[in-house]
Amino acid sequence: METLRHIVVFVHLIGFGTLFGAWAYQAFAGDRRFVKIMDYGLAIAGLAGLILAAPWGLAEGAEMNYAKIGTKLVVLLAIGAMLGIGSARQKRGETVAPAVFWLVGILTLVNAGIAVIWR
Repeated sequence: METLRHIVVFVHLIGFGTLFGAWAYQAFAGDRRFVKIMDYGLAIAGLAGLILAAPWGLAEGAEMNYAKIGTKLVVLLAIGAMLGIGSARQKRGETVAPAVFWLVGILTLVNAGIAVIWR
């Protein structure tokens, strides 16, 4: 069971890496656009995160950190909303607002930081 959990954590990291890597590429290339691969990374990270939120045969006395899970979910939804808004603007031929673009990267890092730092 623990091996399966580690595999899901690995998939979760792949989703984070895909989202953040695509965002970083756009940021450093100077294009500052949202691309479809960001949506895929967000979906992979979100789905794997929801699977990780399930109780995986908790050890005796261990508890789920629902505040952490809820916070990460809210941040994930905010990232998804900004990606959706920015992608819709791009389809209409408009540019993505710089604040929205940079917030996606910042919130992606914040979500990773919450996962690592919050115990």
